[in-house]
Amino acid sequence: MYRKSQLVLFMILVFLSACSSAEVVEEPTPEAAVVMDTTEPDAGYPIATETQVVPESGYPIVTETQAASTAYPVETESGAVDLETVAAQVINALAEKNMARVADFVHPEMGVRFSPYGFVREEHQVFMAGELDALVGSEQVYTWGAYDGTGDPIELTFDDYYQEFLYSSDFANPEQMAVNERLGQGNTINNIGEFYPGSSFVEYHFSGFEEQYEGMDWESLRLVFVEEDGTWRLVGIVHDEWTI
Repeated sequence: MYRKSQLVLFMILVFLSACSSAEVVEEPTPEAAVVMDTTEPDAGYPIATETQVVPESGYPIVTETQAASTAYPVETESGAVDLETVAAQVINALAEKNMARVADFVHPEMGVRFSPYGFVREEHQVFMAGELDALVGSEQVYTWGAYDGTGDPIELTFDDYYQEFLYSSDFANPEQMAVNERLGQGNTINNIGEFYPGSSFVEYHFSGFEEQYEGMDWESLRLVFVEEDGTWRLVGIVHDEWTI
C-alpha cells in the first residue's frame, strides 16, 4: 500500500513538471499588421501592397495601393512641343489676321517667306518678325511673285495678298490636314524640301468647292518650319492651288 502511494505521488510530480516546462501559445491579437512588398512586377514599376488582418474575421486581405497599369515614375521628361500643335497656333493666328501673334513663331534670322504658289522662289517676299504687324492695313504695294499662266507680276498690298494668296479659304478648319505630306496635287512642283533643307511642313487642304470644276478648284496652305534647340520656327507660308 505504501509503495502504491509512492508510485502515485511520483506520477503526479512528473505530470506537474511536464506542464511547467511546456511553451505557452499566445492567441494573435486582432490588431492590423502591415507588410510592405516592394518587389517589381512585369510592368517594371514597384507596387506597394498592404496585408491587413481584419479583427472580425481574422482573415488577411491584400490590397494594392498602386495598380501596375497606372504606375508611373513621379518625374517624367517633357519633350519639345510637337509640330502639329505649333502649326495650329499659327493657323489660328492667321485666321484672325493677328500678325503680331504670328511673329512670335517666325525665325529670328531667316524671317518668313510668302509664296503664292507651291514652287518656292528666292524672289518671294520675306519679312522679319518685327515687320509683320505693320503690314496689316498698310497701303504699301509689294511684288509677291508672278501670276501663273500670264507671268504678270503679283503687285498687291498685304491685305489684298492675304485675301487672294494667304487666307483664301478657312484653312483653320480644313477638309484635310497632313504633316510632311503633299495633299494638293497639281502641275506645280513642291520644292519645300530643297529650298528649306531639314524643314518640316504642315498642310491644310480643301479638295474643291464647286462640283462643276471636278476638283480643279482645290486649295492648300503649307506652313514651313525648321527646328532649332527644340523650338519650331516658322520660315515659310506657301499657298498652293491648281495651275495651268
